[in-house]
Amino acid sequence: MQQHYDTLGVYCALLQREGLLAVPPLRSFPMSQEVRSVSDNSQHVISNTLFVCKGAHFKPEYLVQAAQSGALAYVSETPYPDVDLPCIQVTDIRRALPLLAVQFYHDPSQRLPVIGITGTKGKSTTTYYLKYILDAYLAQRNSACGVISSIDTYDGVEQFESHLTTPEPIELQRHFSNAIQSGLGYMVMEVSSQALKYHRTLGTHFAASCFLNIGEDHISPVEHTDFEDYFQSKLKLFAQTQTACVNLDAAHAPRILSAAHRSAAKALTFSRRDRWADVFARRVRKVGNHITLQVEAGHLSGHYQLSMPGMFNVENALAAITICLALNIPQWAVQQGLEQAQVPGRMEVFQSTDRRVVAVVDYAHNRMSFEALFRSVAEEYPKRRIVTVFGCPGKKAFDRRRDLGEVSGKHSQFVILTEEDSGEENTMDICREIAAHVEAAGCPYDIQPNRGEAIRQAVLGCKTPSVLLITGKGAETRQKRGLEYIETPSDVDYVRTFLEEYEARQIAHLIDTEDQARA
Repeated sequence: MQQHYDTLGVYCALLQREGLLAVPPLRSFPMSQEVRSVSDNSQHVISNTLFVCKGAHFKPEYLVQAAQSGALAYVSETPYPDVDLPCIQVTDIRRALPLLAVQFYHDPSQRLPVIGITGTKGKSTTTYYLKYILDAYLAQRNSACGVISSIDTYDGVEQFESHLTTPEPIELQRHFSNAIQSGLGYMVMEVSSQALKYHRTLGTHFAASCFLNIGEDHISPVEHTDFEDYFQSKLKLFAQTQTACVNLDAAHAPRILSAAHRSAAKALTFSRRDRWADVFARRVRKVGNHITLQVEAGHLSGHYQLSMPGMFNVENALAAITICLALNIPQWAVQQGLEQAQVPGRMEVFQSTDRRVVAVVDYAHNRMSFEALFRSVAEEYPKRRIVTVFGCPGKKAFDRRRDLGEVSGKHSQFVILTEEDSGEENTMDICREIAAHVEAAGCPYDIQPNRGEAIRQAVLGCKTPSVLLITGKGAETRQKRGLEYIETPSDVDYVRTFLEEYEARQIAHLIDTEDQARA
């Protein structure tokens, strides 16, 4: 299908309507020229690109490179008179960019049902619950559901491991457009507080969205100044939503529900405690390796089974059921999807043959998810020694260093601190900062900056029945070092490798013992 391109005049008129033009464009601007691309990356510029000057690492030489590659004009808060290109000067580049992207891709979220998930914990699991459900539903029409998450991205054209929870605006709208071109039926995505605060999703229409929960996270000078800023950023999601889904069991639930009623066209609720919620769970049981629950939810009322471990996943399942209620998805698809759903790197459990070692790989990375993980482990593996392996990222979410140190120190018998996307910070410095809080909780610890070696030490160090909690990275295969992402084995890969080494050592020890007995 031939692509339709709007002229530069259309983009200028859009920015004028939105009140974003700092100065009127000059009459000499090539208003009738077609814009063949919108980009904020000088390496992606082609002829007739509208180039956007944005980003903390932007340099004027990027604009020079864009001009040399055939850019038609540039959008910027700051003019660069030395560059011979028309400058469309705006008052707020962060608000301008998503609107330009929506225009270039012809407002794809109006043609594709997009579902947005926000919250402090559970976004990835809820997103994948929905993907499995919607894949089951769409399979009958030879279609599927796209996904944009902190784990990976799939839009029918592109599939890759994600670096950002929510992509930058141009990439986001491209994924929606790709999904439409590929015939995908839905797109389900995680929506981060940073994406909402800095307008990455501005212009996106959400057929349904869900607010899972709220706790303190991402509080730092470069993210959110305080909890209220974090909270208000997340609440912005409802202003772009048709049907808002709210967890009545969440902290600050009345404020969340009030914002949903005020901003969204419709609101639905879910709960494990409030039987008047639109979706209510009762008779929640752990049966073998599964979790069963009875749900009251209109046409979706009935019995459900979850194959993913962790009682905290009941909340995520209820969120998925509530969204399906909003979208009028049939019950059989919801039941099938929830029973089959697996999330790479989320509550993946591995066990040694002698059952001494149970290793749990999970993405838990903030206080709420850590506390939920430890509660679940205490319930499912009582009286076992707990060893926790984790780190914290560089130059963001600084409060996690205190929070995760306190929580792990309180609930673990031993902690190993290691690398976890240290970026531009020194891994040892981050680990020492966390260690102070682990030590204050009275828990012994070790620092091993090599993540693979840290996991190896945890596995091979099991002399009594133990649960190893290896958190933060899940199935990710990259570490951020400096400004680059470096390929590494995933935590899942490490655990499998070192369990094999553990088994080999056990067999060797057994053979040696038998030889000594014969002697």
